[in-house]
Amino acid sequence: MKKLLLLPVLILFAIITGFGQTQVVKGTILDKQSEMPLIGASIVWDNGDGAVGTVTDIDGTFRLENIPVGRHAFKISYLGYVPLTLPNIVVTAGKEVILNISLEESIEALQEVVVTATVDKDKPQNELATVSARQFSLEEVNRYSGGRSDVARLAGNFAGVSTPDDSRNDIVIRGNSPTGVLWRLEGIPIPNPNHFSTFGTTGGPVSALNPNLLRNSDFLTSAFPSEYGNALAGVFDLGFRSGNKDEHEFMVQMGAVSGLEAMAEGPIDNKGGSYLVAGRYSFVGFASDLGLPIGTNASPNYQDLAFKIDFANGKAGKFTLFGLGGLSDIDFLHDEVDDADLFAAPDEDAFAKSRFGVAGIRHNLILNENTYLRTVIGTSTSQNRFENDRYFNLGEENEDVIRITDVNNKEYRVSLSSFVNTKFNARWTARAGVLAENYIYDLSTRDRADLVDADNDGEPDWFTIYQFDDATYLLQAFAQTQYKLSSQWTVNAGLHAQYLTLNETYAFEPRLALNWHFVPGNTLNLGYGVHNQVQPLPLLLLETTDANGNSLRTNLDLDFTRSQHFVLGYDVKLGNDWRGKAELYYQYIDQVPVQSEPGTFSILNVGADFAFPDDKVNLVNEGTGNNYGIEVTVEKFFSKGYYGLFTASVYDSNYK
Repeated sequence: MKKLLLLPVLILFAIITGFGQTQVVKGTILDKQSEMPLIGASIVWDNGDGAVGTVTDIDGTFRLENIPVGRHAFKISYLGYVPLTLPNIVVTAGKEVILNISLEESIEALQEVVVTATVDKDKPQNELATVSARQFSLEEVNRYSGGRSDVARLAGNFAGVSTPDDSRNDIVIRGNSPTGVLWRLEGIPIPNPNHFSTFGTTGGPVSALNPNLLRNSDFLTSAFPSEYGNALAGVFDLGFRSGNKDEHEFMVQMGAVSGLEAMAEGPIDNKGGSYLVAGRYSFVGFASDLGLPIGTNASPNYQDLAFKIDFANGKAGKFTLFGLGGLSDIDFLHDEVDDADLFAAPDEDAFAKSRFGVAGIRHNLILNENTYLRTVIGTSTSQNRFENDRYFNLGEENEDVIRITDVNNKEYRVSLSSFVNTKFNARWTARAGVLAENYIYDLSTRDRADLVDADNDGEPDWFTIYQFDDATYLLQAFAQTQYKLSSQWTVNAGLHAQYLTLNETYAFEPRLALNWHFVPGNTLNLGYGVHNQVQPLPLLLLETTDANGNSLRTNLDLDFTRSQHFVLGYDVKLGNDWRGKAELYYQYIDQVPVQSEPGTFSILNVGADFAFPDDKVNLVNEGTGNNYGIEVTVEKFFSKGYYGLFTASVYDSNYK
């Protein structure tokens, strides 16, 4: 069996190494603020013996041929713009390299042209995110220790981020609950993007996001720009890369966690359209057959599929279709339990299933040379089913089995996001937009473990934890602007607002950031933001009964939890490949749901498990909390055959 598993790997290796050792590097160069193509921008590869370069065409695209396999740096420059260097671009024989590059216009009048190489990998993709933000790449997701091809586990390597349980990829950012993390894909919020996910959580055992489809994306940990709402702890702002517009390419590979994977990409017309599609199938079941330990005798099965289809830019604008879906299931059977089993019980059977899907269309319309309108319409679903059967008098003649837990949660979401972005000049850029989300719920969670048999039918009575079949809206709006006072000073300011129709709660949130580039390669950052988040619905919808037996939702009127973020940061370039960063932060959290009588429960401490407490009723928004600390990062981007990431965090996290 092992030989059969190794055979496809050897065949693929032989095929890849048999091809030529040069490749094509191509892509697009855009203005960072207006996203307009830059015509005549230069991209140069220095091979040591001389420079090989080209310039962009009318669409801002370029193509470099015969680039040797290996790691290379490319210098990009354009008159009136800040030049940059892309270090450590990996060129392989099996696939063309596609680069999407943005240049920032300089606000200084040039007396002479001086091209200097700068490494801007430490800056986020979103130019309005200037504090507590960094971008990450596909290569980092696959390279970092413990990453398991998982975006969330990659973030666990960063300063101030920890994973509370290795069996799940929930992340704790600066002491905040994992439920405070916002996931966005192509500009719209999405449900928990993990296999075996459960309602209201943001993590899971295995990620459903295929990193081979991701473009460079952003991870934010505090004082987010005003376009991000309904989050307290952090933001993953993800996007899919585009497929190859010139050549059809195919890939097959196997991994211990990602399983068997196949990917295809290529052009769909001769006008610049492309497709990209990839599917993965769990390989953990095969590991179980080989006798390798996976923590349980049960074999988790999961599959996912993702795609992106770009249509050529036309008079009506540019349309993009994207989607992501995943299926997962696992059965824990009482007669397959051993002493080392972590999840199952010797007198119970449990059956867990989850479904996750996102599909959308993005439209980008250029209104003039400095303004574009971007609209995304998407639909998504998140479903989880859990059934738990318990055996009584196991192995005896009167053996009996009854279902003690029945969970069937279905969430459907329709999202509309639209914003207009205007670059007034090299100093001033502004963006304003709206986000409307319609949540449709069909939720049911019942339990009868350790309950009495009041109706005398021989079985414990069912207790409804929550039952909800309705819809609600979360409406958000924002406006933000960036103004460069000089080449040293940059101000980002904005306002965010949100309103939940379910209980008619609303909030207004100012955001502000100031950046001072006081010495070349050295930047001081100051940020402040107010952030609010809806309560986890499994707690918001909890049911209880009064003295007359009437069902009540005593948590339904809970307000948003509110957090104020203060950040002071210092960034320094320690060389072309080295970066240092230190951040001092303080977060004050109030309006936190706690028990109405003195107790130890706070919503700040939940969210890192497969379920929420089912007995926390009559909660009130009277709790508080604070997180404060300092983080230090020294990072060596990959060059000369090695990389490094050194982080240290000292923090204190309290709740009341």
